[in-house]
Amino acid sequence: MSSARSSEAWDLDTAGAGAIAAALQVLATPSRLLILARLRRGDCTVVELARAVRMERSAVSHQLRLLRIHGLVSNARYGRSVRYCLCDHHVARLLDDAVEHLDHLRVDADGPV
Repeated sequence: MSSARSSEAWDLDTAGAGAIAAALQVLATPSRLLILARLRRGDCTVVELARAVRMERSAVSHQLRLLRIHGLVSNARYGRSVRYCLCDHHVARLLDDAVEHLDHLRVDADGPV
């Protein structure tokens, strides 16, 4: 699949569909979405993430490992501290689009605001 997409229609092959399905499956967990939403606001440590999303540090570490394997987050070491961030602007845009879509569905369900 080409990395550049236009607003024109594009074809999706079986391999591409499988890759997208795998990425969406990783995103289909509320705890991972909460972690990504916090990282959308800026990088932070596991301790900061655990506090922000109200999870145990070990659980956050486990989720971060999965998100890192699937190319959604990255990390960098600063001395003894490891900070996590979204891998790139595509992940942020994916989150933004999901929230915007949810808002759209709410408006449609409630009628015009």
